[in-house]
Amino acid sequence: MTNASTDRASTPSRRAALTGLIGGAGAAVLAGCAAPEGVRPARAPGGGGTARPTAPDGTPAPGAMTLFDDPAFNFNGLLALGGAGSGSAEVGEVLTAVNAINRAGLSSQSYVSTFRALGDRLMEPPPGARPDDATRRSRALRAAQYYGQALFFVLGSDDPGSEEDLYRAGRRAWDTFCGLCDPAPVRDQVPYGDTALPVWFFRPDPSDHCRPTVILTNGSDGQNVDMWTYGVEAALARGWNALVYDGPGQGQLLFVDRVVFTPAWEEVVSPLIDWLARRPDVDTRRIALTGLSMGGDLAPRAAAFEERLAALVAMPGCVDPWLAFPPELRQILTPDKEETNRVWNEEVSPELSPDEAATLRKRFEPFSVEAMLAARRGRTFTDFWTPARLIASLDITDVVPRISVPTLVLDYDDEQFYPGQPRQMYEALRGPKDYLKLTAAEGAQLHCSPMAPQLHCEVVFDWLQQVL
Repeated sequence: MTNASTDRASTPSRRAALTGLIGGAGAAVLAGCAAPEGVRPARAPGGGGTARPTAPDGTPAPGAMTLFDDPAFNFNGLLALGGAGSGSAEVGEVLTAVNAINRAGLSSQSYVSTFRALGDRLMEPPPGARPDDATRRSRALRAAQYYGQALFFVLGSDDPGSEEDLYRAGRRAWDTFCGLCDPAPVRDQVPYGDTALPVWFFRPDPSDHCRPTVILTNGSDGQNVDMWTYGVEAALARGWNALVYDGPGQGQLLFVDRVVFTPAWEEVVSPLIDWLARRPDVDTRRIALTGLSMGGDLAPRAAAFEERLAALVAMPGCVDPWLAFPPELRQILTPDKEETNRVWNEEVSPELSPDEAATLRKRFEPFSVEAMLAARRGRTFTDFWTPARLIASLDITDVVPRISVPTLVLDYDDEQFYPGQPRQMYEALRGPKDYLKLTAAEGAQLHCSPMAPQLHCEVVFDWLQQVL
């Protein structure tokens, strides 16, 4: 047992160790392609201040192209720009928005308001024009991208309470796009516990021709439009079906239904395979599963227990998201909930800067309804123990050796969220496996290859077609 003098001595050292670390690799991780190492979505005092943290010396971000001085915003901007190849963005629109944000002064507020206004504009007819279905479809897809850009930073804006409304705007854009596809994806609700998983089943044509199918798993903070960029279009071009879904902690289940992540991702994927198996246009011998960003932890967990899968791709491989948080933050978590939360509320939370507090609100949101609702009120959650325990439970180190399905593990030059973990996963696999690192020489560096999603899809689908 420690005495009172020891406790008093430990408090300043803990505060000193934590201050400035929250914005590092750990706090920025756990995103479905979100802010990179050393940066944070911020809320300056008063809401929309323009002062931004700088990247630590030697950070690989922002990469080959600088849109914003702050690497967090830059990374998200690169994701939007990279979507142009699949039609989920327009280069001129993104760069115009970037220039407007920089002129206004880079902040969460300027970023959110600019990209939301762009999404709103695209959901309206062009001035003086009567758009046909092809135009409306294209504009809706781009609007979904821009709403997603705004959504990522909304908790650091002047109006964090608008988060659900902003999500719904992006969802309307996505559903408008889907309704104008030819053929339109089959939409359904797949039972999952006390709720249901919304699914969108894309097909090359409406026939009952039996085809291979890929289930596309998003990460944390990723939106449906990201699955178009990182899989749907590529699958359709190769004559494959593609299933997009919102799981716990994602999309509708998080922002509307308030269902947080689960470590038992096989309980999410198995009902999806049950649903696919009832369709005549699905070759049940050739169902593949991919996982993007933190989905590179979720999808392998499902593959370890779901035997009906024919192939798995982890993009990138991730075995333990909790390890990406600074050790000083992880050390707060103990088996004692009361003591853990005492340290958090008395020693840590009061010392956080506005930027650091906003980062942790965003990072913990998909793991705690209490954290999400507090963040929407501009407040920091008080129960650290519950979401931290959930994040720690995502560790799949012990289950990776159970995976027997052929597996491709992707890695990236300058992987800023899970460095070293893709190789760790590959080494732990006992079944057929391949490892591939996408490189800066190809313009495919950084988490999720934000500047090269087309190359990313070429690599993945060439491997899938060879395996299947």
